[in-house]
Amino acid sequence: MAERPEDLNLPNAVITRIIKEALPDGVNISKEARSAISRAASVFVLYATSCANNFAMKGKRKTLNAGDVLSAMEEMEFQRFVAPLKESLEVYRREQKGKKEARKDKDKKADSEEQDKSREEENDDDDERMEEEEQNDEEEVDN
Repeated sequence: MAERPEDLNLPNAVITRIIKEALPDGVNISKEARSAISRAASVFVLYATSCANNFAMKGKRKTLNAGDVLSAMEEMEFQRFVAPLKESLEVYRREQKGKKEARKDKDKKADSEEQDKSREEENDDDDERMEEEEQNDEEEVDN
């Protein structure tokens, strides 16, 4: 848990970036307004987290999941955000699935290359052994 109330605030750089992206070009925001938005955002996150935690506790879980957050949004009367959040969640899950599959493919390729390299090394070892045996056979014939 946070020791000081300021520890619960979102980073100013993040808030500033979000505000700049939301405002049209040429519109400025005072430091005081930026601070107020930052505090409001922090309070919103804390409230949403608390509500989501209540749903997790009802489910006898210690881990909050996306369903808990969506249920919390509805409980907080932010129903109009539920559909866009679900869409964002689906996009996120597809991206994660794609990354996971790409990692699997990469691992399979690396394993395949490693096996090929191992086979090449075995073949090289076999070739060296055969050359040594041939040399030994030639030496025995010469003797």
